[in-house]
Amino acid sequence: RTQELLYELNELVEHHRIPKVPVFVDSPLAIKMTEVFKKHPELYNKEAAYLLKSGDEIFNFPGLHFATSVEESKKINGVAPPKIIIAGSGMLHGGRIGFHLLRNLSDKNSTLLIVGYQVTGSLGRRIIEGEKDVTVMGQPVKVRCRVRKIGGYSAHADQAMLLSWIDHMRHHLKKVFVVQGEERASLALAEKIRDNLGVNAEVPFVNSEVDLD
Repeated sequence: RTQELLYELNELVEHHRIPKVPVFVDSPLAIKMTEVFKKHPELYNKEAAYLLKSGDEIFNFPGLHFATSVEESKKINGVAPPKIIIAGSGMLHGGRIGFHLLRNLSDKNSTLLIVGYQVTGSLGRRIIEGEKDVTVMGQPVKVRCRVRKIGGYSAHADQAMLLSWIDHMRHHLKKVFVVQGEERASLALAEKIRDNLGVNAEVPFVNSEVDLD
């Protein structure tokens, strides 16, 4: 998701569709993955490949900063707003995002934009559902900032993509276990696998046991 966000921000910055503000990537893993992306331009899609050939460095634009060390991460707090901070973890549990939440959740002028799936009971899900008093890194925090969510950046395949993936191997499958996702969506996917593909499928529940022959 970080690389997709940087790609979109690069477009917005270069076409002057957003004001010039510093953008910080504050996630060691995301930074390392971005370096991997840079090393393999042969795997880019046609649009990204075209931009690269035209001289556009899609992961390097004015105002972009990578906070590789803890000290660099701390310095972000000293940068006057407005600014954009891209930080993990995905469901707001642990990682450098915790320090930014402590500093910005109570700020009415800040926006928390969540671009990943938030499982039921996670801090991110509770904030999306409107909880105003949360605990971050053991400290109570009031949620006063704007909270927004974008669902189009999911890192997981959707139902149609999963069905297409299973379809290619359906003649060799004995059974499919749907083990990720919320109960309603999981049951719906299992039903479609059975009805549309003719493959036995079920959704295991907590503490259930299955013997594999």
